[in-house]
Amino acid sequence: MATCDDNWQTKRPTISERTKFIFNNELLSDVKFAAPASNIESESRKSQKSIPAHKFVLAISSPVFYAMFYGEMAETASTIELPDCDYESLLELFRYLYSDEVNLTGSNVMQVLYLARKYLVPSLAGRCTEYLREHLEASNAFSILRHAQKFEDKDLEERCWNVIELHTEEAVTSDDFVTLERSIFESVVKRERLNVKEVDLFKAVDRWATKEMERQGLTPDGEGKRRVLGEEIVNAIRFPVMSYNQFASVVLDCDILTKRELGVMIKHYGDASLKCPLPFIHSVRSGSIVHRCYRFNTLQTSWGYGGNADALRLTTSKPIALHGVQHFGSKGGNYTVSLEVKDALSGLSLVKQTGTYSSEKDETNGYYGFDVMFSHPVYLEQDKRYGVVSLIRGPSSCSVKTGKTAVEVQGVQFSFSHSAAFTNGTGVNSGQFPTFLFSLR
Repeated sequence: MATCDDNWQTKRPTISERTKFIFNNELLSDVKFAAPASNIESESRKSQKSIPAHKFVLAISSPVFYAMFYGEMAETASTIELPDCDYESLLELFRYLYSDEVNLTGSNVMQVLYLARKYLVPSLAGRCTEYLREHLEASNAFSILRHAQKFEDKDLEERCWNVIELHTEEAVTSDDFVTLERSIFESVVKRERLNVKEVDLFKAVDRWATKEMERQGLTPDGEGKRRVLGEEIVNAIRFPVMSYNQFASVVLDCDILTKRELGVMIKHYGDASLKCPLPFIHSVRSGSIVHRCYRFNTLQTSWGYGGNADALRLTTSKPIALHGVQHFGSKGGNYTVSLEVKDALSGLSLVKQTGTYSSEKDETNGYYGFDVMFSHPVYLEQDKRYGVVSLIRGPSSCSVKTGKTAVEVQGVQFSFSHSAAFTNGTGVNSGQFPTFLFSLR
């Protein structure tokens, strides 16, 4: 039997403290779970680690564990092996069941989400999904997309596609792109809204085809890559929008196109007046267009920063993706900024961006400023109130003098109101945040 300090219960006055104390503790444990450790350094080391647990605690938190230990076919083994997960992720599942706390990271969140769904713990699944939303960026969008589709999370899937469309070049050059299953890969190549040069998309397609042949144990060559790609994917690549130099230096050497297709393309580049039919789409992809919402009528020349944050509340009449917020600056001014967007009702932080920025002249309106762009867009819901908060350090800048309470851009009405928080003074009529950068959803 495990030992511990006498009267340990009296030192922990709440049930949550006592339950947290017995987490991963042999004390009163009546079952163990064994799972493979994910950080095994060598084959000679023990491949499994065990976690002591308490049937009652697990059962009151999960209907699956309740059935496992107290159902008609109750498990009687003293140790239960779980080969479908790793020790570290299982430990986080149990931590949550014992304490309502969880330590999520990029390396464990997918496995913890899997366990939360397997053992029917929806609140933990929600925490995992929220973590993925907050940490979604172009470099991991395909990895998260796979799981969003697997778990039928339509909102998260849409967010992934929006990031991929906006930051396509970074997404298709990520390590995850060449490991994509065919269905997702094909969806990318056929997509109308992509922010990438067509020649760079073709390079990514060629890399995927090369890896696919290697996965099949074949030596990559042009004919083989054409076969694994298939006609639909090849025909979805918009070769005519490439320049002749791009086509000649990149596409020709890959040997993916047939002689007839190459001949048609050479004629296309040789004489644009020829009206020979092209076997490929010849229109440029539309991309994700980022619009600007200006919220002021006139400007004033001096706005100082004394250590308090500038804040403003924002509501939109339609759902949008907010990509960033322009800040006022000064000629030659450098600023350190910590920008955050929050749910105004709950206070939950949706995105946070920090950095140092140099102001430049806005050619449209003539003032000096700089764009603080989020690493991934934050998705604002229709008619929901959000808080925009920015802690700025730097020289005095210009600012809004007569701001607008409402502005309509691209059919979206932006409504502004004062923040309830104590701030540096920004409000509807004066202060910071001249421009909001957004795209339509």
